[in-house]
Amino acid sequence: MDSPYLTGRFLLAMPGMRDPRFARAVIAMCAHDAGGALGVGIGVTIGGLGLHDLFAQFDIAPGDAPNAPVHFGGPVEPRRGFVLHSADWGGQDTLDVAGRWSLSGTIDVLRAIALGKGPSRWVVALGYAGWDAGQLDGELAQPGWVPVKGATSLLYDIPADARWAAAFVAEGIDPRLLASDGGRA
Repeated sequence: MDSPYLTGRFLLAMPGMRDPRFARAVIAMCAHDAGGALGVGIGVTIGGLGLHDLFAQFDIAPGDAPNAPVHFGGPVEPRRGFVLHSADWGGQDTLDVAGRWSLSGTIDVLRAIALGKGPSRWVVALGYAGWDAGQLDGELAQPGWVPVKGATSLLYDIPADARWAAAFVAEGIDPRLLASDGGRA
């Protein structure tokens, strides 16, 4: 890894992750520095909730926007929305994520998507995964998470339920061979 920080990378949960909220998690890391870390889960969608439902909550006409699934972004602030998207659009709070994708968290990105004037590629999520200063670094020192660079196609081209396995395969790891607990010598 070229940096001790994971901004613009993906975190993959190993089998046997102790926190069931992160079982088979794929988290797009959007910020990670000495002050803490923030990522958005992209490996699980919220059943029965689509983009058009979010549009309806904000009185936004969906236009030609597809009724794409909404992802479970993480356990923190599960009513707060985020859009991970291509860098061809920017709004009032858009954050560039290491030149790999962008993150927006205000309603202007939803309006732009509905009008057909938003980013060309996007993923919508509710909630996020957050870590205090040093917390993620401590977790990475223990078994449980695997950081990978991964291609941005993981965000846009692979269905949510296939991302975890696809990310491991892209790293040359057969996920079927991963053990859920460690051995003892």
